[in-house]
Amino acid sequence: MANEAYQSAINADGLIQPALAAAVYEATEQSMFLSGEIIPIVNAPGGIARVPEIATSVDVDQISSEASTGVDLENELATVTKNDIVCDLFAVRSVVRDLGGIDPTAIGTALGRAVAEKFDASVYAALDSAGDTTFDSTPLTIDDILDAAAVIRGNGEMGQLYAVFNTTQAYTILKEIGTNAFAGGDFQTQALRSGNLGNIGGVQCFMSHLITATASGETVPGYMFGADSMRIAMQKNVDIEVARRAAAVGNDVVASLHAKAALIDANRAIRLVDTTS
Repeated sequence: MANEAYQSAINADGLIQPALAAAVYEATEQSMFLSGEIIPIVNAPGGIARVPEIATSVDVDQISSEASTGVDLENELATVTKNDIVCDLFAVRSVVRDLGGIDPTAIGTALGRAVAEKFDASVYAALDSAGDTTFDSTPLTIDDILDAAAVIRGNGEMGQLYAVFNTTQAYTILKEIGTNAFAGGDFQTQALRSGNLGNIGGVQCFMSHLITATASGETVPGYMFGADSMRIAMQKNVDIEVARRAAAVGNDVVASLHAKAALIDANRAIRLVDTTS
């Protein structure tokens, strides 16, 4: 009983549960995508998920009531692109030594946040393969957001649109909302009070400090996409494992996530690029 009450790495059983609960909570809260509310999640028990592209146009036969019987319907859906998403492994380790004063919750929180940020960064990397905007205002404006939305709508995406901006761009837009052009409305009041951009022209807007620049060095203010532009294949959600490490006189606490985000329809997503930088 005394060992169970002593918070140290010696008590591995007492370390797992609070660290796991904190890691799962922190990862879900900090990640913009692991909840599945923005990008749908599909189960991938074997580590691979096959997801069809949402067809923008297929030939549909219109048959009148006077048509003869025995009409053959072409299997247009058989030609739809199939996307195989192979899960990646995201993992981070913390060595907890056999000393007192260990806070399992703090350990789980740190590991869960690290995994969540790495996963979200992989989502933005996947969005880098989306088409670029042709807008070149510096910085991007609300008009540019609406123009980008019009492009995606024109490609057939009529569902909810999402945009994620880097923090500098998000607050630049917030400053634009604070001008006299938007004065006196609930939209301006709510945005300035909360610091959240909210819904602009049917686009739910967010910000992330993880968006900086692409591998090619371009300045990327953000991304806009519909839910059906991407899917997340999930083999196993955030988990915690604890294993003895004698050389460190303690335990390895490892947080892991088996998942992969993939762009399956680039017509429903846009990479916002500042072409004047």
